[in-house]
Order: sequence, then C-alpha cells, then structure tokens
Amino acid sequence: MSTVMPEGKNVQNAIKWISANFEDNKNQSVQQLVEKAVFKFDLSPKDTEFLLGFFQNHQAEK
Repeated sequence: MSTVMPEGKNVQNAIKWISANFEDNKNQSVQQLVEKAVFKFDLSPKDTEFLLGFFQNHQAEK
C-alpha cells in the first residue's frame, strides 16, 4: 500500500526532516518530532494530522 504525497512543499520538507531526525535519534517519538516540525515548517492542523497518520502508517508497515 502506497501513501499519496501531499502537494505542499512544507509538508514534504517536514517528512524529510522528521525521517532524518528519527533515524539520528530513535529515542525521540514521532509525536515529538511532528510537534517540532509544525513550528519549524509553519504547518496547518490538517498538515499535522496528515503527518501523524503518515508516520503511524509507516511504522505499522515495518
């Protein structure tokens, strides 16, 4: 099952940033990283929901 990537450049950048930071420090939760990304990339509540769902689905597939 593939996930459709959002059109927003900020969301795409946030996904890359969260992924890189999670790989560097697996002690941080995805929730914490998403919260930081919201402010770093000025994301909307809808974008935040997308990110949380994206990473929950990604972790469930592993």
